[in-house]
Amino acid sequence: MSATETTSQNITIRLDRRTLRRAKVLAAKRNTSISGLLAQQIETLVGEDDAYEQAQRRALALLDSGFHLGGRIEATRDEWHER
Repeated sequence: MSATETTSQNITIRLDRRTLRRAKVLAAKRNTSISGLLAQQIETLVGEDDAYEQAQRRALALLDSGFHLGGRIEATRDEWHER
């Protein structure tokens, strides 16, 4: 990792007073700060998004390779559509 990737940067958010008061209580219950609480949640969201994208790439690769489920088609198309 480069030095810019490991350093942190401050951000500013705007919350209504009621939400801010409740966030302070929640952060205190978790023995952290509001900043720490937000950082943890954002890191969790980013990690979940990364995991989702990796799973999506794997699933699409599996679909591209296809699946052989065994069995054989023994009837012709005309036999299936006979009336």
